[in-house]
Amino acid sequence: MHEDIQNRIFALVKAKLEGKDNLGNTLGELLHLSTDAIYRRSRNETPLSIHELETICNHFKISFDALISHSPNHVVFGYKPLSEFDFSLEGYLSSMQRALRNLRSCTDPHIRITTKNLPVLQLLNFPQLTRFRLYYWAKTHLRIEKYEKQKYREERATDTAFKLGADILDDYVNIPTEECYDAEFMRGFIRQIMYYSGARLFEDPSCALKLMDEVRQMAEHIREQTALGYKFKFKETPRKPASPFEVYLNDTINGDATFYYHAEETEGVYLSHNLLNFLHTTDPVYVNESKNILSRQFDHSSIISRVNEKQRNDFFHKLQKDIEQAQRQILADIESA
Repeated sequence: MHEDIQNRIFALVKAKLEGKDNLGNTLGELLHLSTDAIYRRSRNETPLSIHELETICNHFKISFDALISHSPNHVVFGYKPLSEFDFSLEGYLSSMQRALRNLRSCTDPHIRITTKNLPVLQLLNFPQLTRFRLYYWAKTHLRIEKYEKQKYREERATDTAFKLGADILDDYVNIPTEECYDAEFMRGFIRQIMYYSGARLFEDPSCALKLMDEVRQMAEHIREQTALGYKFKFKETPRKPASPFEVYLNDTINGDATFYYHAEETEGVYLSHNLLNFLHTTDPVYVNESKNILSRQFDHSSIISRVNEKQRNDFFHKLQKDIEQAQRQILADIESA
């Protein structure tokens, strides 16, 4: 088999696995081969047979026609269709946990993120905010039928969801991370809460004020981590040694939310898709190009973690002012009802 085709078939399989399962074990079980035999094929030391190729394509629903007509202008992404999406908090967190746990198990993992509005991993410190974000996505943007006549109500996160969130945060705070924020940081999320309040879409109107108080706490928690230069979970005592947390400020706007990760064993990119869904690829050309673009974006942004105290304080002060103004508007909405 042509080496380029064999490289693409393994890249496609890796993208579809999304870090959830080990390539050698998964294909070994599927093809009834040893792990070493699978990795010899992945390194092009041994060609895939026609039967093996057919088995892989059928199992992973890969088009052979698309495989042989591949060009440098086409990139393969893995993603989860909405028809398969679980809109419960547990379902949303499960795939995130698998991806981060797999990365943390690698040698020398590192994450680089550009944030468009909301820092999703930091949001997990506040389960109610995560629930609201997921609900808003399903009801307002996707117009999922079962949410059509529902109003948002406050519910305690299940023990399963709480543990998943805690596990994800444990992996996140233990992986060195660089994050780039912009002038719209968290402001879109604030407007979403205000919209639900003004539209009377909370079952209990005071829930909007509770959510806004958690937004205030999240902003303060991120500010404290930024000042220290390392991450820790909300309500936990900061302690060293801890994984570095480098925060950059883009004075304009981040065009998208990109999550680039790398370790000695792996490298890939997640892109935000349909607001809360994501696309994932390990395509080496696309990943390398994304890495280079991110490097330029970070180079043209100002670091505000540990240093640049004046710029850091000004950034978070303006954010707190926005939060206070939103709280006053929500209170006025409640009192006028």
